Amino acid sequence: MPINSSANRRNAIRMVLAGLAVLGIFCLSMFIGRYHIEAGRLVQLLTTAPDAWLDHPDTSVFYYIRLPRIIMAGIVGAGLSAAGALFQGMFRNPLVSPDILGVSSGCCLGAALGIIISGQVGMAYLVPLLAFIVGIIAMFLAYGIAKISPGDQVVMLILAGIVVGGFFEAALSFIKYTADPYEDLPAIVFWIMGGFFRANWSVVLNLLIGVLPCLLLLHLLAWKINILSLGDEEAGSLGINVKVFRFLLLCLATFMVAGCVSVSGTIGWVGLVVPHIARLLSGADHRYVMPMSMLVGAGFVMLMDNLARGLTSAEIPISILTAAVGTPFFAYLLIKGRGQAWK
Repeated sequence: MPINSSANRRNAIRMVLAGLAVLGIFCLSMFIGRYHIEAGRLVQLLTTAPDAWLDHPDTSVFYYIRLPRIIMAGIVGAGLSAAGALFQGMFRNPLVSPDILGVSSGCCLGAALGIIISGQVGMAYLVPLLAFIVGIIAMFLAYGIAKISPGDQVVMLILAGIVVGGFFEAALSFIKYTADPYEDLPAIVFWIMGGFFRANWSVVLNLLIGVLPCLLLLHLLAWKINILSLGDEEAGSLGINVKVFRFLLLCLATFMVAGCVSVSGTIGWVGLVVPHIARLLSGADHRYVMPMSMLVGAGFVMLMDNLARGLTSAEIPISILTAAVGTPFFAYLLIKGRGQAWK
């Protein structure tokens, strides 16, 4: 897939502009919240050690609530968007999203189990842990069903993901039906709607350790995703072990999505809409689509989180906002774009 030097320069400029936009959103996010921090105090907090302002409420709000939340939103946005770009390219389907293999449904089921169990035994860490584990199990179930099913493996994998997702959704509905309607059920529903109110430095560190290596590997393997998107026969003729490589990519994306969803809850439309925006900005080459998706996704989710915690006195679940913004924008892309990024 040859790309001329002018296209390379154009994509490089757009990438730099997108990075600067994300940096601007990051800086803007520091000022947004129900607790107001003056610009001068923000500069002091950024240029001095936290210990110097330990007894001041600005320190607690900025270092231990707002800053980890902003970073967490950026990582989750980048992870979900990169996974969406990967799945759309790998399955050659513009309507595929990161939850196509039932990973999000599995994470929600695991979180619901964790909420019920942790309420009984007092171990809050079970919620993200079980969400992550069950999300991984969902992917392996979908892959196992597709493996033993006759027919095209790409189609079978998508269908198996729908089957597994539907089963986990049914199990989640049963748990909600039997849960305590005064304590467990509201917690489950609020968790499923998504949000970054659980953010702390421990969660951010776990995301950095788990998600950033996956993002780096996806970026390094992007040129092979270009080959895989040509089709199994063409990729095989060019020396790609299709089955092994697809399984490796599935594991990377699933690990990343499960890690993100397990700490943030379900955040819809990010992994579906953002890759389309990235393709409109950088073309169909995954060497540029992948990093552009990460940048646009990080900025988009940080913006949505700013709205979630700044529009009203009570925090709005972020999935409501991503759906409210994502659905009309996706409709606009369908009408105006006419699939140009996929030609």
